[in-house]
Amino acid sequence: MRIGCPKEIKNHEYRVGLTPESANELVAQGHEVWIETQAGCGIDATDEQYVAAGAKIVDGPDPIFAECEMVVKVKEPQAVERKKLRADQILYTYLHLAPDPDQTRDLVDSGVTAIAYETVTGPRGQLPLLKPMSQVAGRMSVQAGATALEKAHGGRGVLLGGVPGVMPGKVVVIGGGVVGFNAAQMAAGLGADVTILDRDPEVLEKVGTHFESRASTRFSNKANLYDAVCGADLVIGAVLIPGAAAPKLVTREMLGDMQKGAVLVDVAIDQGGCFETSKPTTHADPTYVVNDIVHYCVANMPGAVARTSTYALNNVTLPHALRIARMGWKDAMRNDPHLAEGLNVHAGEVTYEAVASELGYNYRPVSDLLG
Repeated sequence: MRIGCPKEIKNHEYRVGLTPESANELVAQGHEVWIETQAGCGIDATDEQYVAAGAKIVDGPDPIFAECEMVVKVKEPQAVERKKLRADQILYTYLHLAPDPDQTRDLVDSGVTAIAYETVTGPRGQLPLLKPMSQVAGRMSVQAGATALEKAHGGRGVLLGGVPGVMPGKVVVIGGGVVGFNAAQMAAGLGADVTILDRDPEVLEKVGTHFESRASTRFSNKANLYDAVCGADLVIGAVLIPGAAAPKLVTREMLGDMQKGAVLVDVAIDQGGCFETSKPTTHADPTYVVNDIVHYCVANMPGAVARTSTYALNNVTLPHALRIARMGWKDAMRNDPHLAEGLNVHAGEVTYEAVASELGYNYRPVSDLLG
């Protein structure tokens, strides 16, 4: 199979879909790999390294979209890229379609076979291709929130860890999954006063056992959520419903009862955000203020630590890429039902139920396509 990897063009996105090492693995199995020139510069991977790995360097993205059977990316294709997709092509990348009707429409119209990293499952129902980026984003959320809390950035002027004689900052993490767990680890490590909210008793027991006295847990109902958020210096939204739009848990009305200069970091922004006042921002202009509350809603947080993120991502995406390249997407999915969960769009139809329901498309089960 001929596999192509274009340079990412989303604002301040430095990751790359294939590392030189991944390209070499594909080449070693007999596949042809095309890399857009300078695609790896954000992770200090040179064109020469890709050539040494057996890949072919091409000028610009057009040859990749025109001639490659599978396109491997990191972020969702931008509008200019979506115009280049075609019906006999596989797109393998993060998509986050539920809150993005324009992208969904373009993918449907293109006829492309679109496989989303974020909905591929694991044997215990986990999301293994999303997990490493969730770990990175969870840890980064505390760094970003701590910076936004500084007075020069519009925040309350609170140091999360405090100092002797001064209380630490209060951090509220909404959601105890991978993002929330990693955010709580970072916040607790800084010495902050950490509270984790979740609706799953097993999750609360797990995080409570892990953190012991370093963090407290609360069941996430409206009353507890309101009480925790209104007393917080930093609130991290870490809620995920696989493939679906995130629920709006912190309302605009609640902002008026929060402490002036408090910070909201919405890690769920890729799925539409879990704060009513959230809107996607970029690393170039990461924050904005609503009702005296600072919002950080960067939609590609891990892109800021591109080298760490790219290698962590390739560790989990490459095995499926090798399988798709060797067997074709249909046989690969027949062989692995967890990979089949990643198929979101094929031949003009939406094949992921949560996306179809959210955006009003007819749902075509993957099982129908695989026979």
